Amino acid sequence: MATAPFPINIGISEEDRQAIATGLSHLLADTYTLYLKTHNFHWNVTGPMFQTLHLLFEEQYNELALASDQIAERIRALGFPAPGTYKAFSEMSSIPEEEGVPKAEEMIRALVEGQETVVRTARSLFQTVDDASDETTADLLTQRMQIHEKNAWMLRSLLG
Repeated sequence: MATAPFPINIGISEEDRQAIATGLSHLLADTYTLYLKTHNFHWNVTGPMFQTLHLLFEEQYNELALASDQIAERIRALGFPAPGTYKAFSEMSSIPEEEGVPKAEEMIRALVEGQETVVRTARSLFQTVDDASDETTADLLTQRMQIHEKNAWMLRSLLG
């Protein structure tokens, strides 16, 4: 005998939870795409800044991997499935894939753009989250924005 799933009653309507989960799915897609791009650049960077960039990119992609998990878990806590395929991510992400292997300075520029894109995606969710009084997601978004803004600043500072 099948039973209905245990209902979610966290003080946020199903409609609001769906809207938030959809927005978080876009954030997850951007985060994972930036993770993949950063990891790619970690593997392929060359030149006089190799050691610095290799280590910095590793630090950033490790943080992005953890962030992807946090975002996906929030989507699940809201009662919806988290996207988890390259196809889904490519359809939802605002971050373009990189063609070829750019020079180190272009890698930095691409990652600054990616970090700032994630900030804009996170920022775009605040009205929905605020309207639903979803402080938990608001806290997650605030933390993500703080980290991505700092990462963009650190990368940008390497360009002079």
